[in-house]
Amino acid sequence: MIKVENLTKWFGTKLAVDDVSFSVEKGEILGFLGPNGAGKSTTMRMITGFYPPDKGSVSLGGFDIEKDPVAAKLMMGYLPENAPAYGDMTVQGFLKFVASLRAMTGLSLAKAVEEVIETCFLQSVRHQPIETLSKGYLHRTCFAQSIIHDPEILILDEPTDGLDPNQKHEVRNLIKRMGERKAIVLSTHILEEVDAVCTRVIIINQGKLVANGVPAELKARSKLAASVTLSVTGQAYTEIAAKLEQLDVVDSLVCLNESDGVCNVRALPSDDVKGDDLSAQVFGVAVTEGWKLTELHLNEGRLDDVFRDITTSDVDQG
Repeated sequence: MIKVENLTKWFGTKLAVDDVSFSVEKGEILGFLGPNGAGKSTTMRMITGFYPPDKGSVSLGGFDIEKDPVAAKLMMGYLPENAPAYGDMTVQGFLKFVASLRAMTGLSLAKAVEEVIETCFLQSVRHQPIETLSKGYLHRTCFAQSIIHDPEILILDEPTDGLDPNQKHEVRNLIKRMGERKAIVLSTHILEEVDAVCTRVIIINQGKLVANGVPAELKARSKLAASVTLSVTGQAYTEIAAKLEQLDVVDSLVCLNESDGVCNVRALPSDDVKGDDLSAQVFGVAVTEGWKLTELHLNEGRLDDVFRDITTSDVDQG
């Protein structure tokens, strides 16, 4: 549904996007990550046709965004960051206006407006001028305009920005439901959101694509992936370390905390050791030694660790 090939953009002497390529199929929700200034918004603006690329191409549903822009944009809904809206219009009036721009008329227009007002929980502010809305309601109104024509492709830049925790939960569930039948690109700084919503993740840094994979694959690159955390009551760290360091599956140990008779320890695996093997052997030692375990769990790795490692490294890890 979305095909990006060798996308490149210069602003004067600054190379903002450097030969980026990826694709998104129907049924995928692609998390698009990167630090500030990495080229995320520039890439999304080229995908939507807002910026022309200096090199490369974008097709949406088989239509080239430069050669056939009207057909391509008919396939797409776009929620830009800090999306603009006409402040003197009411929420309902603005959505009617957007629907008319999408060539809707009559009953189909009225039905589309009613559906997005209900979907985006805008009933209580439908007759309120946009300039009087809270940030959360303004953002939901702008989200509503992006889906009013039920597009097959959605480009969402920070879709939960300014929403409270309950509203974020509602919008994430909505995106997940829509993702079953649409191709969605979602740019966000909230890594928890990526875990909750996205089926695949790409990371861009300094204009380059540096990582591409499902969230579990990226989390497996974390230094904490396959490590084991245990809490032991009544044993000093030196006693615990003396036993666990004898295991071939343990590369190193870290004392996370030791107070009030409870010691929290993290065991990091040796190369090529699976987390299940490490946790089984650590548990075996605890049973043999008669330790009082209050916790033992396997760490799957954290996206924020991987994101930080990739985007703060001078080495291209893509």
